[in-house]
Amino acid sequence: MNKKEKRIIGLAAAFAMFFGVSPAANAMHIMEGYLPPQFCIIWGVVCIPFIVAGYLSIKKTLSEHRRAITILAMAGAFVFVLSSLKIPSVTGSCSHMTGTGLGTILFGPSAVSILGIIVLIFQAILLAHGGITTLGANTFSMAIAGPFVSYGIYKLCKVLKINKYVGIFLAAAIGDLFTYCVTSIQLALAYPSESGGIIVSAIKFLAVFAPTQVPLAIIEGILTVVIIIGLETYAKPELKELGVVMGGEN
Repeated sequence: MNKKEKRIIGLAAAFAMFFGVSPAANAMHIMEGYLPPQFCIIWGVVCIPFIVAGYLSIKKTLSEHRRAITILAMAGAFVFVLSSLKIPSVTGSCSHMTGTGLGTILFGPSAVSILGIIVLIFQAILLAHGGITTLGANTFSMAIAGPFVSYGIYKLCKVLKINKYVGIFLAAAIGDLFTYCVTSIQLALAYPSESGGIIVSAIKFLAVFAPTQVPLAIIEGILTVVIIIGLETYAKPELKELGVVMGGEN
């Protein structure tokens, strides 16, 4: 391990120590036993092709860019730390950031499905955050839907020649928000409103999440930009190999 890689690991460790100590989490992963069995199975099956694609994506990336393994590990740690934090909501619920935007920008959305499901398994077992039965639903919302939207926003910003850091901010923030739109729909499908059906139920869940999730998404966008700037300082060659840093890009 060279000096540069040690600095990257040190940065990740310092971030985890500062932000990662949290009480038992009951945040916005769908908790164990909350979804009916048929929904648990359906969401799990839907995730399978994305997980396979993610495995193949990571395998290809590491075979071509072996030094990127340290950055991949840091991206996974970033997801674990941010999505483990419990932020009380004014509505009586709880919210948390997802952290998936960083990995999406660095490695693409497919790879994040693997990082996300690993994080969700550890959180379910060690923190009682989420659950094993709801693993498929949580994986789809946080590690698949959100990252794919983040990737689309990031690529669109590049096509429109928007400032790189603004694009990174928008990708991370909007991906975070979309995760909770999907979570709200998942909950609404399982528990439609008696008076208004799925749409009314989804709006109610979104109303619960919105007061804290909007500012958290902004914070996540800022943190993602800060981490990218840090990586550009200590791991610019690795980022160039991954195609994140382009010559002459603002």
